[in-house]
Amino acid sequence: MKKVILTTIAILAFGFANAQQTRFGVKGGLNITNFSGDNDSNALVGFQLGGFAEIKVIERLSIQPELLFSTQGAKFDRNGSNNDLDLKLNYINIPVLAKFYITKQFTVEAGPQIGFLVSAKSDGDDVKDFYKSTDLGFNFGAGYNFTDNFSVGLRYTVGLSNVADYDTDDIDDYLDSPKNSVLAITAAYKF
Repeated sequence: MKKVILTTIAILAFGFANAQQTRFGVKGGLNITNFSGDNDSNALVGFQLGGFAEIKVIERLSIQPELLFSTQGAKFDRNGSNNDLDLKLNYINIPVLAKFYITKQFTVEAGPQIGFLVSAKSDGDDVKDFYKSTDLGFNFGAGYNFTDNFSVGLRYTVGLSNVADYDTDDIDDYLDSPKNSVLAITAAYKF
């Protein structure tokens, strides 16, 4: 029983000490999305909105988990028509980034991301059954801190998994399969 109590006290003390080094914030911005691996798609403009925690590990390094609602997808040209087909995929994305402060103002970041498909629409029709419910990606980005609270960022997400709901049996099928590709320009505010 003593060990359980001491362990609980140690965990709470460690959590309280680290809470002094954790800042929370909100962010939002513009997404320019497309499918890599698919040559017939064009860019679609969307947005992302959510929150984050910046957990200081050492003086210049932080871990930044985020929870974001992100509109993604692509445009496709219809054969013989002037109208484009918009494929809109909405995700709840959870990136976990290592954030390095090069200077107090300038940062670089990288880390994995998992996304959960919320909805999929093709010109207003529900097509969620044709797309996988999870998406894996990897993020690279940079940011600039104007103040201790306000910053802007530029991030590119490389899609690692096939978003369409079909199996890729060989490497050529995987390379040609549609994968999310997202360039995000964001503004963030830390409390």
